[in-house]
Amino acid sequence: MELLEELESRIVCGDGAMGTLLLDRGVPVDHCLEELSVSEPDRVRAIHEEYIAAGARVIETNTFGANAVRLSRFGFENRVVEINKAAARIARKAAHGKDVWVAGSVGPLGISANEAEERGINRADCFREQIAALLEEDVDLIFFETFMTFEEMEIALRARPQSNCTVLSLFACEPEGRLQSGMPLVDAFAHCRELGAAIVGANCLNGPHAMVQLLQRLPVDNLLAAYPNAGYPRYTEGRYVYPTDPDYFANAAREMAAQGARLIGGCCGTTPSHIAAVAKAIAGLTPVRSKTIRVVQEPLPQKKVATQVEESLLDKIASGKRVVICELDPPKTLVLEKYFAGAQALVKAGCDAITLADNSLAILRISNLAVGAMLKERFDITPLLHLSCRDRNVLGLQSELLGMAALGMRHVLPLTGDPARVGDHPGAKSVYDVASIELISIIKQLNAGFSQAGKPLRAKTDFVIGCTFNPNAKNLYAQVQRLERKVAAGAQFAMTQPVFDVRLIEETQRRTQHLRIPIFTGVWPLLSSRQAEFLHHEVPGIIVPDEVRARLASVGEGEARAEGAKIAEQMVSAALAHFPGVYLITPFLHYEMTTELAKFARSI
Repeated sequence: MELLEELESRIVCGDGAMGTLLLDRGVPVDHCLEELSVSEPDRVRAIHEEYIAAGARVIETNTFGANAVRLSRFGFENRVVEINKAAARIARKAAHGKDVWVAGSVGPLGISANEAEERGINRADCFREQIAALLEEDVDLIFFETFMTFEEMEIALRARPQSNCTVLSLFACEPEGRLQSGMPLVDAFAHCRELGAAIVGANCLNGPHAMVQLLQRLPVDNLLAAYPNAGYPRYTEGRYVYPTDPDYFANAAREMAAQGARLIGGCCGTTPSHIAAVAKAIAGLTPVRSKTIRVVQEPLPQKKVATQVEESLLDKIASGKRVVICELDPPKTLVLEKYFAGAQALVKAGCDAITLADNSLAILRISNLAVGAMLKERFDITPLLHLSCRDRNVLGLQSELLGMAALGMRHVLPLTGDPARVGDHPGAKSVYDVASIELISIIKQLNAGFSQAGKPLRAKTDFVIGCTFNPNAKNLYAQVQRLERKVAAGAQFAMTQPVFDVRLIEETQRRTQHLRIPIFTGVWPLLSSRQAEFLHHEVPGIIVPDEVRARLASVGEGEARAEGAKIAEQMVSAALAHFPGVYLITPFLHYEMTTELAKFARSI
């Protein structure tokens, strides 16, 4: 009997985790688990056989991460076909002569769409290569699992070669029933069915209780699969330990069946003991044909967070006003008097917003969120906060953003950030959960009222999203392409690195005018010839042309600052001739020069 036929009349038991058992049995955590199908096939086959003996009727090949992208982390990107075929043969051998189906496991690539584009990776080709190898070994099913976005699932489904093989599409989804993009899971299911998936469902991410909650929100008009984790892990002595008792897991499996699940197995942390308990608990159960769907009335997101009252810099531009942004980095010490005096002087001179870097160059400074909050509360100054991906994971980044929203701050400049090792704490580790383009997308989603995980915020943030752009790069075309991706992700304005070449400002305007976003050209008033040489030779992303450095070198030290001011005024004039605003960068808290530039920007 085919699996689809059997699911029409009974609940079927799947297997449990492969990686959990391999690690528990001594495989080093930094080892490529998929490669064991080649180097230690008996170890993998033994786990398949244990799950079959426990009652699993569907077993998954040891190929979750056996795609070129994930395998490249171990130098195995050219062994995709070898590893997948070996894993499929092992599973088929374990299932031979038994009433068991073999599912070829296919997981996500583990990279974002933007990273794939930047690395020149064709995601469809990666999926196609892996799936073709599994199909060549006659797996009974293709088991797409732990996908967090429909976009990647669609690529995988479209990439699979023509075959009569049954397809399952499983998402990792929060109990609220929304994917990371905010797409309702039921909509994703419908699209997957259109693309050929016969079974849909959820796996990983949730423990058994949360999986039941998720299933309560899903109709039973699909063949549903549920593969929850064994609860939520504890990190103990260098490894993750899942506490869920097999009997508790089995009781939850009966609840999953009552909510319409027809194929029930386990994901992270589950073992043959869990699967044996599940097989016993669901034995003899018949599929649920109808049920009452749990409808949770979520308050519609408000238009914006109530505390946000800042006037958008973009609204000023739309009304025909010129916008002057001034950077004043938070200080490195707790002496703040000079900083606040500088900020007030800049605003008095005509600055519309103070932009605060986020530990730029990976050098420790006071939190820009704290300083920005003080500027706003004490002096009614609009802060524009940089937000670096270097120091926080996705949780921390979103928490910071929600804190900004709660404090009424609207303007944010997401950036990837300089690596921690280049700064004044070289032993610190960079995080880089996401890069700037992904962070822009996350902020856009917060503006829609949902977290990155798809959870409703019950209010929309109202961020004005900026991005960085470096016209100094040798390949300006590539930088413009990257800017296009940032705008597509949700960026509404751009701020550049310091520019010291009028011709480059003109070229930037010509190359970017199709994007129709404000671009604030960075202008840095040079203090001396020595500073110009330092910026040119030691600071990434800054180029000071030969003629500019020669101008500063040709005057005495007493005249260098005045010459630097003249150069900066020329840059301001050129920037405002081509763009509706300008970005003035204060050199090392010497705000007096920036105040003069701000006045100049207002006067022309």
